Amino acid sequence: MVGVDARHPAVREQLALSGRGTRLLREWVEREPGSGVARALWVLATSEALGDAELKAELVTAFEDAEGEWERSLVYGVYLHTHRQFTLAADHLAAPLARFPADEVAGLMLGAFHACGRPDHREAGDRLVVEQYRLAGSESWSWAGRTAWVRAEQGRVEEAWELAQHALALFPRSGMAVHARAHAEHELGAGPESIRFLDGWLAADPDAVQYRHLNWHAALQSLSAGDFDDARRRVDTVLAASDVGMRAATNWRLQLCGRPPARTTPLDQVRELLAAPGGTAEVFHTFQLALALAVHEATDDLEQLARAAEGDPRPAYAQTLAPVVRALAHITAGRHGAAVGLLTGLGTGPVGGVRVEREIIEDTLARALVVQGDGPGAARLLHHRTSRRRHHYYEDLLLAPAGPPSATLAARPAPQDRAALPAPKP
Repeated sequence: MVGVDARHPAVREQLALSGRGTRLLREWVEREPGSGVARALWVLATSEALGDAELKAELVTAFEDAEGEWERSLVYGVYLHTHRQFTLAADHLAAPLARFPADEVAGLMLGAFHACGRPDHREAGDRLVVEQYRLAGSESWSWAGRTAWVRAEQGRVEEAWELAQHALALFPRSGMAVHARAHAEHELGAGPESIRFLDGWLAADPDAVQYRHLNWHAALQSLSAGDFDDARRRVDTVLAASDVGMRAATNWRLQLCGRPPARTTPLDQVRELLAAPGGTAEVFHTFQLALALAVHEATDDLEQLARAAEGDPRPAYAQTLAPVVRALAHITAGRHGAAVGLLTGLGTGPVGGVRVEREIIEDTLARALVVQGDGPGAARLLHHRTSRRRHHYYEDLLLAPAGPPSATLAARPAPQDRAALPAPKP
């Protein structure tokens, strides 16, 4: 049988992505040093801060202390997950969830299905989440929140929002549900309404695991509503120096619509990250670093990265990442037509990340089309957004008439952020 679930305070806070989770797990280990489950979950929560030797020693101790099938299976899953063996971790998790249905603790590692970067595994993981929620029943806030996340990624936005609200009604501190709602509201263009909700929720738990990431979602909502100062403020005051991807994604959006960026990651730091061991080991991380190069209009660096991706034996790199990076290089050099040719019809799923993170490729193509003189084509490309989102001031700016064709997409800012277009829809 399952040893612990969301009723355990430390497990509950970890499932909720609370700022209190890691502290409670550490106290659990100190209180019960012979608990393999407590130690394994603490390692799962803190693995990125542990050295290789300490990580191995803690997991060996956890496995030795584990009692019974469920505990040993859990510790082995943590071992695979913390060693970034995501495909093996995903394959392993399917079996214990069949043996122990709706196990909320195992749910902490289900991100492995997406992290392994294989479409078949992502789809299998999504099906598994939905099935576990069915088995758990509608009173499970943790599985409701996970299912909301799945539905948001599947584009079933209204269903995702309703599930997120249901999970929050059961447990208002559910970080997974809040994150799913943020994704749904991005697709709906909720704008200021979403910002008020996120700010209010975060005020109650400023140490929440997702504090910076949810502020990034709020920054994107500020872009949708035309409040570029707020978007820049969040990047400058909330994001850390290590948040290179979120910083680049916001700044490239600002530049695409002709607005000045927030503070950027220094170009030398981006180059160091790419050159570091494992710097290009994950496709989505590499894509984020490419955006950081684009913010600096580092054409030569982008060309070099594109050549490396083209020669990579991994299909996601050679077939998807390479044309995206080369398109960014073309754009920074003012060759918008070449970028359009590379990005048109390109499936972006293999780049990794989630819908809102990959959407920036569509943004880039839309603006390149406009600069190239195909405004109607850009409007068709973004119609599914401008027709659905209540606030789409950002998309309106992407579709605004361009300056001289020789200009790069990082256009100079207008005297007034809101001067070029009518006010966003209420």
